[in-house]
Amino acid sequence: MRDLKLNKKRVEEYNEVQSKVEELEVTEEFRKEGEATEDDVNKLFEEVKLIFEEIEFKATLNKPEDELSCLLQINAGAGGTEACDWAEMLYRMYLMHSEKENYKIKELNRTNGDVAGVKSVELQIEGDFAYGMLKGENGVHRLVRISPYNSQGKRMTSFASVFVHPLVDDRIEINVNPADLDWDTFRASGAGGQHVNKTESAVRVRHLPSGIVVECQEERSQHMNREKAITMLKSRLYDRELERQAAEKNEVESTKMKNEWGSQIRSYVLDDRRVKDHRTGHQTGNTDGVLDGDLTPFLQAYLKWITKI
Repeated sequence: MRDLKLNKKRVEEYNEVQSKVEELEVTEEFRKEGEATEDDVNKLFEEVKLIFEEIEFKATLNKPEDELSCLLQINAGAGGTEACDWAEMLYRMYLMHSEKENYKIKELNRTNGDVAGVKSVELQIEGDFAYGMLKGENGVHRLVRISPYNSQGKRMTSFASVFVHPLVDDRIEINVNPADLDWDTFRASGAGGQHVNKTESAVRVRHLPSGIVVECQEERSQHMNREKAITMLKSRLYDRELERQAAEKNEVESTKMKNEWGSQIRSYVLDDRRVKDHRTGHQTGNTDGVLDGDLTPFLQAYLKWITKI
């Protein structure tokens, strides 16, 4: 059903291109006969050009995992309360971007900061090509600003790491031996009504061969959380296998770096009104727009850059 939906969308996109090209050709004929202006032709030409650029861009999403939904995890790094607040800002940024793209969003885990923000949070982002679009967000994000948590109003630097994993579905077979799993239960934290903190519905599972640990406290039922945790674990295992294959082929270097100075993939310098990606060189002065979820230019710049290295 999912493949049918994607193929239907591709047919619709092809029909849109064909229709626009035919409209451009007809308008050019009208221009020759004096029934349309050169501005009319140029306007349609720019529309057709944008459509072709979008098709060319989508051609970079050509790996099987690119079509999948994803899990996105944010961890506060060096910087204490300021870093936790920064992690919360990134969380809001990805929420707003996902809403703009009509993705479905679920919060799976959340550990609040001691004073403000979050120490860590994990989201499930569902939608066609969500992983392919967001995979370039893997890495350390650096914030520079006048801190509201510093009484002297000093300019401070904070870090948070983002990890994006493909969310496996029934098209991808990942075998997990139940004997390799170590389960633990605990009480859920955060908002959720009377049920939260009353029963041990949250679960934690460790995959003994790999050492991968995942937690899930999204659902009210321990059984449902166990099912979700297994899906999350399979996604992590799949992501690890993709990394192993990439390392063998020496396609890309690891982006999972330390949360500290010199390891960032992107800097958000708020007092200078500048956001810059250090891999692609793409930058903008619209810091508010980026933090409000306008990430597409950065995502596209990364995908074009990664195909060239």
